[in-house]
Amino acid sequence: METFLSNRKSLLFILAIGNTIAFATWQVLLNNFVVERAAFTGEEIGLLQSLREVPGFLAFTAIGILLFIRQQNFAILSLITLGIGTAITAFFPTALWLYFTTVLMSFGFHYLETMHNSLSLQWLTKDEAPKVLGQLLSTRAISNLLVLSSIYLYLVFFPENYMLIYIVAGGIAILIGVFCWTAVPQFEDKVVQRTELFLRKRYWLYYILTFLAGARRQIFVVFAGFLMVEKFGFAIENVVMLTLVNAALTFWLAPKIGYLIGHIGERRALTLEYIGLIIVFVSYAFVNSAAVAVALYLLDHLFFAMAIAIKTYFQKIADPADIAATSSISFTINHIAAVVLPAALGLLWVINH
Repeated sequence: METFLSNRKSLLFILAIGNTIAFATWQVLLNNFVVERAAFTGEEIGLLQSLREVPGFLAFTAIGILLFIRQQNFAILSLITLGIGTAITAFFPTALWLYFTTVLMSFGFHYLETMHNSLSLQWLTKDEAPKVLGQLLSTRAISNLLVLSSIYLYLVFFPENYMLIYIVAGGIAILIGVFCWTAVPQFEDKVVQRTELFLRKRYWLYYILTFLAGARRQIFVVFAGFLMVEKFGFAIENVVMLTLVNAALTFWLAPKIGYLIGHIGERRALTLEYIGLIIVFVSYAFVNSAAVAVALYLLDHLFFAMAIAIKTYFQKIADPADIAATSSISFTINHIAAVVLPAALGLLWVINH
């Protein structure tokens, strides 16, 4: 165990597992909980989802916090914050309480994602990064699969108890964070990171790719699932099953995609992804078969793994001292689309229909 914990990569995997347990639970139960227990309408859920994206948009503030705390400790505290926000979600089924817990959870989630990305690119060598990032994505997928399966089985055999599920999931994340704080040694930073905000001209392509990745994420998260329900009448059990299949496919394919990126390079990998996404998105517009729509949905999700290439591309071109600050800024750039696209494309959807 001591040898395992003394490996920097082990901490990356442990943090990824804790992150997934808390966030996947929060996300999968949210819509049912706020409607059934807090009587949310579209207005309240829309505001809640907007508030959830604010911490992602403010991810650049992480660089200021690094003036006072090391990246490793910041990542662990962010996991604990995510766990607390998840655990207390169901304490009071009121709008204000849910807005508060959502923002708390989201700050923990987005700061953890920012630091996890930064530490991954600093701790992994350029040769091993695609492979290990693929393994991390696979670990998140199997964790997501286990969380969703556990919740599904619990709801099949026991009366729904949102408070219990949220407390258990958040509590596990908190315990994982405390374990990391007390049992994992402090790893020395190989390069001292710059702690000011900046945009560098030579990173312009990385900024654009990051923005496009955020836009593409919103199209999938907001509209692909909505298409399955609105156009093809998918019931909740069908949507859950799609999510489980996605997780299983990602668990199996993500490491292979990581190897592929390491073999063919980032340019070819991203070209393949974008050509595939163009075909998928155009097909979404014309699909009339539920079976074809399911295939497109699964293919769409699998292309998420190709985003590893954006991270490894940046790792190759970056000044090592720029990684932490640029990781913070890139999360903000990624979330610009999250603020603008859902409302704009939702209006377009309404006009088109």
